[in-house]
Amino acid sequence: MIEQRPRGGIVILLSFAAALLLAVLPLPDWGQYVRPEWVALVTIYWILALPERISVGWAWCAGLMLDVIQGTLLGQNALGMVIAAFIMTRLHRRMRMFPVAQQAFIVFVVIGLYQMVALWVRSVTGGAAPDLSFLLSVIASAIVWPLVFLILRDLRRRYRIN
Repeated sequence: MIEQRPRGGIVILLSFAAALLLAVLPLPDWGQYVRPEWVALVTIYWILALPERISVGWAWCAGLMLDVIQGTLLGQNALGMVIAAFIMTRLHRRMRMFPVAQQAFIVFVVIGLYQMVALWVRSVTGGAAPDLSFLLSVIASAIVWPLVFLILRDLRRRYRIN
């Protein structure tokens, strides 16, 4: 059996960097509620595409970077990202067989769980409990999932990332 060296690490890092930039892109006040969870979406895609390379460790690092960039409590996003990544690593074989619309529903559930963990951490540390507007970003993430999936799949195929 011939072993291939992993390729495309730069493209993976650049996709995470783009997601981090989209996560802090200034939006109007109404846009803050509907901002998709870009870093979580990119993490979910790479876990589905390359589960042997991208897993919980990458999710932890991406969550910590998101915490630093957003100025939130260190580990708040990282904990939610790790839980979402763990679920996706357990489901990746099944989810790969689903059409993109069904994948979007699973992404909705996983990112909803990610948001609930972030809200729990925020409430435990004494933060104000938000209203149900946090669900808008979960819905936006599920709506944007097909686009993210197609763009990243095209990048993976074009640069032969393995």
